[in-house]
Amino acid sequence: MNDFEYMQMAIDEARLAAAADEVPVGALIVQDDRVIASAHNTREGDKNALCHAETSAIARACAALGGWRLPRTTLYVTMEPCPMCAGAIVNARIERVVFGAYDARAGAFGSVLNLNDYQLNHKPQIDGGVCEDACAELLRAFFKRKREK
Repeated sequence: MNDFEYMQMAIDEARLAAAADEVPVGALIVQDDRVIASAHNTREGDKNALCHAETSAIARACAALGGWRLPRTTLYVTMEPCPMCAGAIVNARIERVVFGAYDARAGAFGSVLNLNDYQLNHKPQIDGGVCEDACAELLRAFFKRKREK
């Protein structure tokens, strides 16, 4: 599979979040061409600020692999990670991050700040804008519905 196909799977996760009235962000983690974890935002339902799609996917991947390091992995996520999620990505040693929509308010891999600019012990490869229009439209539609309520 390729980045586009994996991002389509992340978009499916984002749609699950939207159906649960959560901000529509979905994520999955791939290792050696195999999906090892997927998740979507559950912050509202779980009443937990830590339940972003990325952190939940990282927790599931760690459980699946039996350790906190996630070697040879790529994280696909529909929106640019925030500072909390970017920190978790660095700490988990995820090798590559592919995201869809840029986040002008909280993006931590280029939009507001770039965590890779700091002297941290790990710097993931970042590829943004994959399926950007589809990912951004999910977010626009969700917040439009929220404003209309």
